Amino acid sequence: MEKDRQENRQTRRDFLKTGAVAATSALAGFSIVRSASAQGAARFKVGLIGCGGRGSGAAENCLKADPGVRLVALADLFQDRIDDCRAELGNPSREDGALPGFQVKDEMCFTGFDAFKRLLETDVDIVILATPPHFRPEHFTAAVEAGKHVFTEKPVGVDPVGIRKFMAAGEQAKAKGLSVVAGTQRRHDPAYLEMIKRIGDGQIGEIRAARCYWNMGGLWKKDRKPEWSDMEWQLRNWLYFTWLSGDHIVEQHVHNIDVINWAMGTHPVKAYGMGGRQVRTDPVYGQIYDHFAIDFQYPNGVHLMSMCRQQANTDTNIGEEIVGAVGEARTGGQNIMLVGSSPWRYRGPKVNPYDQEHIDLLESIRKGEPLNEAQNVAESTLTAIMGRQSAYTGLEVNWDEFLASDLDLSPGKYEFGPMPVPPVAMPGVKTS
Repeated sequence: MEKDRQENRQTRRDFLKTGAVAATSALAGFSIVRSASAQGAARFKVGLIGCGGRGSGAAENCLKADPGVRLVALADLFQDRIDDCRAELGNPSREDGALPGFQVKDEMCFTGFDAFKRLLETDVDIVILATPPHFRPEHFTAAVEAGKHVFTEKPVGVDPVGIRKFMAAGEQAKAKGLSVVAGTQRRHDPAYLEMIKRIGDGQIGEIRAARCYWNMGGLWKKDRKPEWSDMEWQLRNWLYFTWLSGDHIVEQHVHNIDVINWAMGTHPVKAYGMGGRQVRTDPVYGQIYDHFAIDFQYPNGVHLMSMCRQQANTDTNIGEEIVGAVGEARTGGQNIMLVGSSPWRYRGPKVNPYDQEHIDLLESIRKGEPLNEAQNVAESTLTAIMGRQSAYTGLEVNWDEFLASDLDLSPGKYEFGPMPVPPVAMPGVKTS
């Protein structure tokens, strides 16, 4: 299986050169695209599935990316999330005023576990998928079957069963000529695009090793209300439950892992790591870990050292380092650079990559030149899941065996009611 996959790929250097050059060339025309949109180019109806903070933010990015966008439909499990989204995006008292493209009527708001199905029955052209990651494979599959273009937030699953489903739908989208853009916004940032092109051109030499980090403090949580069932409490605190978020290595650190996969032009073949729950031990934090350290090995023997941590009062370190034979590529904050025999620092134009990913999506639809990032984001998501599983079990995890496995974190049924929290994973101890 691995041999066949490798034979169908371009070489790493060819992949990086063609992909980065094409994307950089596309960036050059965005001011023209925006101008054309303002002069009456095709308009798009957009539906948002998942109206929490990231969903509302993605919808705002899409509305700001192009004046031809109209957000016309909302779907979420909870009515209050829809109400908050409408109040935020349609608020005339916002600093920059109500967004003119926000045009959601009451009858185009849908709630419940089947809300996504009812939204997909409308005449929207594009859907934004921003529910907790567990639901992504089902929602993406349904969107593709409905013939919708898709912006999907990362990650795109929490287990191998879901990732296989997502990959299959990505191939179906390709056959249908649908555009699929993922929320791995670094792939739409001109600084990262230029860095990857220079790596592909050989400016740091053959890649010998890599490191990536997402170390930071804690994140939000919602205190449980007496009227919430187990299911509702977990859904509203989805970050802290592996079946919903995949754990923070998957939900958050996937960004950095994706950059390394991009630079390598492939995914790892195995993972060996550790992690634990050292600080966030209170049951209010579900059963996820608060730190991971994973050694990923790529097909050519290159190793990636991956670290992520969510612990208060600790150093923040978010970025990537790619070590070559004659130099290194380094990222972090606003600094994107190469050091070594061909030093370079990005000093070009800066864009908001969260807007840019939507600009890229909309232009690809207008031009009839579909983008399809489904396989890339699925592979990076599975890479992170593979690392998580190694830490949870204390065992080395092999890519091909893991991708083919029957690991499925789905609950037995989707309804509001009792739902025990699974025990915290303990390496060497089977919990089920």
